[in-house]
Parts: sequence; C-alpha cells; structure tokens
Amino acid sequence: MAVVPPAPERRRPRRGSLERPINGRLYRGTWLLVGLPLLVLAFSVARPPALQPPNLPPSFDEAAAKALAADLATRWPSRVPGTAGATGATRWFESQLGPYGFKTRRQTFTADVPGRGRVRFVNVLFAKAGLSAKTIVVMAHRDDGGVGPGANDNGSGTAALLELARAYAPAGGGSRVRLSYSIEFVSTDGAIDGGIGAAWFAAHAPERQNVIAVLNLDAVAGPGPARIQLDGDTPRAPTPGLVETIRARLAAETGREPGRASTLRQLVDLGFPYSRYEQAPFVTRGIPAVTITTAPDRPANGLGDDPTRLQAIRLKEIGRATQHVIDAMQQGVALAPGPSSYVYLGSRIVRGWAIELVLVGALLPFLAATVDLFARCRRRRIRIAPALRSYRSRLGFWLWCGAIFGVFTLAGAWPGGVARPPSLDDVHWPSAGLIGLAILAALGWIVSRDRLLPRRPVRPEEELAGHAAALLALAVVALLVTATNPFALIFLLPSLHVWLWLPQLRESPVWARAVVLVGGLAGPALLVWSFAGRYGLGWDAPWYIAWLYALGYAPPAGLAIVLGWAAAGGQLAALTGGRYAPYPAAADRPPRGPLRETVRRLVLARRRRRGERGGEREGPRRALHG
Repeated sequence: MAVVPPAPERRRPRRGSLERPINGRLYRGTWLLVGLPLLVLAFSVARPPALQPPNLPPSFDEAAAKALAADLATRWPSRVPGTAGATGATRWFESQLGPYGFKTRRQTFTADVPGRGRVRFVNVLFAKAGLSAKTIVVMAHRDDGGVGPGANDNGSGTAALLELARAYAPAGGGSRVRLSYSIEFVSTDGAIDGGIGAAWFAAHAPERQNVIAVLNLDAVAGPGPARIQLDGDTPRAPTPGLVETIRARLAAETGREPGRASTLRQLVDLGFPYSRYEQAPFVTRGIPAVTITTAPDRPANGLGDDPTRLQAIRLKEIGRATQHVIDAMQQGVALAPGPSSYVYLGSRIVRGWAIELVLVGALLPFLAATVDLFARCRRRRIRIAPALRSYRSRLGFWLWCGAIFGVFTLAGAWPGGVARPPSLDDVHWPSAGLIGLAILAALGWIVSRDRLLPRRPVRPEEELAGHAAALLALAVVALLVTATNPFALIFLLPSLHVWLWLPQLRESPVWARAVVLVGGLAGPALLVWSFAGRYGLGWDAPWYIAWLYALGYAPPAGLAIVLGWAAAGGQLAALTGGRYAPYPAAADRPPRGPLRETVRRLVLARRRRRGERGGEREGPRRALHG
C-alpha cells in the first residue's frame, strides 16, 4: 500500500525577503519615540489668564439695538457692495451717529470680485481717543447678500456696533471708564465676498499700526447660542488672553460656555487655513482678533432673515459681554502674548508647537521603515534608479497639469478676483475650462505613458523597487510639508502609514491591495469632507478648493507639493493594478523621444486611415471600367 507523503508545510515568508520587505519590528519600535512628544503635549496644556472688567453696570440697550437692526433691514434690505442699496446703507449708518458727536470718515477702495468684476467698497470709521495711541477695534459689516433683508446678518452686528458706540460717545456723557486705549469703531463692507473690507483695513488702513485687539460682531441676534471664531488665513491664532476674556464674559452673561469649533475642525483649519469671518485677515497679520456670532461656520444665505426673527436676548447677552470685554482691556493691562497657534479646548489651550512636534514625531516610523526598505534593496543589489525615473515621468505629467491650470488661471478660464475666499452661494464648475484642461492633460499623458507601459513581465525585484521609489518620494513630500506647514501633516499621515504596507501585500488579492490604496486617501478625503459638509458645498467642494489655489488664497507651494504626492500615488496605483513598468534602459528605448514618437504614431495612423479610404474608392472604379 502506497504511503501518501504529507503536504508540505506552508511557512510564513522570512523577514527581509521579497515577500516581507517591510521591517515591522523597526516600524513598531519607532512608535515608542512618539511617546516623548505626546508627553510634551500633555505638559503644554495651559489655562490662559482672563482680564477682569471693572465693576460697572452695563449700559447696552438691547431694545434700542433691535430697533436699529429692524430699521436698517426695512429701509435697505439689499446691501450688496457696489449697489445703490449699499450706498443708502452707508448714509443711514452715518446719520445714526449724528447725535453722538462722532466724526466719521470713509475709506473707499475697489477690488475684483469673482463673477462681478471691479466693485467699489466703503469702510466707515469713527473713533474715541484715549490716553494711548494703542487702539481697540470694534467691528461689524454692513453688507448682505441681497437674498433677504439681512436683519440678523448683519443688521444685528451693525446695530450692536452703534449701541456700543453710544456708551463711549463724546457727547451725552457717555464715557463709562477712563480710556487708557483709543477705540476705533469700523463698519466694513464686502464681508459676503470673503471679508474684503476687513482685509483691506488690516493691510492698508493707517490705523492698523496701533491696533492691539479686534472684536468683530457678526449675526449676533440669531436663535443659536453665542459662538466664537478664531481661525485665520494662515495657521495662526489670536492671543489666548483675549479669547479667554471673551469666553469668560460670554459664559457669565449667557450662563453657559460659548460654542467653538471642535478639536478636529481646529486641526483641519490649521492644516488648511480657511475662514468666512472677518477676524481672519487680522489674525494672519498677528493682530489678536475674535468674531462673536450666533451663526454656524457657514453664515446663512439671508433667505427669511427679517426683523421678526431677531432675538433680543442674544443681542443683550452678546452686547453686554462685548462691553465688559472692552472695559476689561481699558484697565491699561496689555494682553499677554501667547503662542502663535494653538488648539482651544475651552478655558484651556494646547500649544501649536507641541501639536507640530507630535505630528512630526508621527513621521518617524514611516521614515525609518522607508529608509530600511531602501537599504535592503541596496544590499540585494536591486536597482532603484529605473523606478525613480518612472516616478519622474509621472511627476512631469502632474507638473504639466499644474502648469496648464496656472496658464488657464492667467487666461481667465476660471472666475478671477482678489485673493479672498469667494462666496459659497454661487459655486459653479467652469465646464469649458475644465474640459480644455482635461484634453491637454490627456495629451500630456499620451506622451508620458509611452515609457511607462509594461512591455515585458516585470520581475518581483523591479516591483519592489517601484514601491521603494514611491515611498521615498512620499518621504520627500512629507519633509516639504513639514517645512511649509507642519499642521498639514494631518492630511498626509494616513497615506504614509497605510501605503507603507503595499510592498508587503504584493502577493495578496487585488481587492485587498485596492482597499489599502483607497484607505491612504483618508487625509485628502477629510479636507474635502470638511468643505462639503461643514460649509455646505457638497459635490462642489473639490472645485472650490482648487478655486482657492487659482485665486491665490491658498499658497501655490501647497499645490506643487500636492502634485508630488499625486505622482507617488499614481505609481503605487499602477503597481496595485499590475500596470507598472520600470523606466526602460537606453538600449530598450526607441531612438526618438516620447514626443516625437507620439507624433510619428499619430501621422502613421492617419496615413493608414487615408490608405484604407483610398482603397475603398479604387475598388468601385476598377469594377466600373473593367
């Protein structure tokens, strides 16, 4: 009787082999080093001190403020910048200051607005002088979107600004306290177009040199609870002492903590700075500024915003809290400087440099494993150069796409304007420009793909080299992100740590590799989700983000880094789908370059089509003439 030999035992591939090239022990062990930045982060949590106001009764009259907001919304319901309604609202605002003895002055300027062209804007300023030239700015915008009367957004903020001015008016005995600092009241224009008026004041107004703090009032009579907005156009934050003073006064007036963005949303805002509120341009320039509002991250479009919906209780709470904050800063105690960026947890902050340290520390396991993979390839004499040249070709294609995007921007294919966030209410994909971009991008891909297509079976060593080259490129991208904005690592880290294991899964089913590849897109998906849900853009979010780069609001260096990341992702996608090939050696390449070879093939194909058509016509002629 024949003895059946036992089935050979299936052993797990040896560490360091082609099947298990990633050093898992090194990767896991390097995570222990991240514990030190986490410990530093825990000790960086601090409670900023709040300024205490004098024991004075508030003089803010919510009934008068509500009447002013209703009057503005009734008389000038449409206050779109550059229109007759905006001019009428400006005159109405100045007329309300007549009894108080203020001398108003206008700051008129023009700016390009996407979809509207050159628009005229007017900021209105008036001041109460103090003992010092240092100035506290109290600000609110007058304009609205023209969809509704704009009673809350921002008739309520304008009315609160006027009522606060009455408390410090030169006439009528309105001086509450001895003013150590001057107070500048500013009624801005162009908030619906990305805060153009506030940005112009922060950049060009002569008064900006002496500003020590900015309090912005925006939609302060809505049904929602009081909230504070802190984000800027760059990864900065206002002085923690100002934020804590406002938080404490709002909590005292309302009986509960004011709303704020969640920790995750604050991290997203630091990684990709964006704000719809007017504190942003001041925070960007290092001027402490906070917006107090009852509106969400995306202000309402104004539909149904009529005077009957104004909440007097919100006007009272926010108006009195703002007045207490002004009085607290008038005690002659300068705001203590704090970290340039932080995450605000409500009465406590986590310093931004500590968060950056943790994010940079999270790079170490990926970098260690990638360098180890490169060293193993070198020890096995696996050539990385062809794989790097393959990545270079893909990078050239993505840079070509970026160059076309830039040329189309200069040619006016996208709605252009000032470098401010465009309106969220009228976002349209520019179909003609995007189709042209797609056609030119496809032509670029036809040229570049000639030397990227596999023409022979690819050896396992060459596939591993392709993975190593892509991971090395991602390491360079990570270092560039760290040098420009370390907070943006929140969008990059998922792809680094997930895609690192693709070389380990080369023998796995295609669906498993595809899942890992898609999982690495979690970081960019987080950014798109933030704009799609938080700002209500939905499927328009990808174009809106690209539009921010076209307008110059988002930094061009960030776009170049994204293109480098996309090239590495493209190479990993080709490896996952079995369409990768190393860059051919000189002996294997045709004598012509990719551009000449592509033109030659197109010409030959056209000649063949002409020959086939000529043969079809020649056949009937011969049959006719015998």
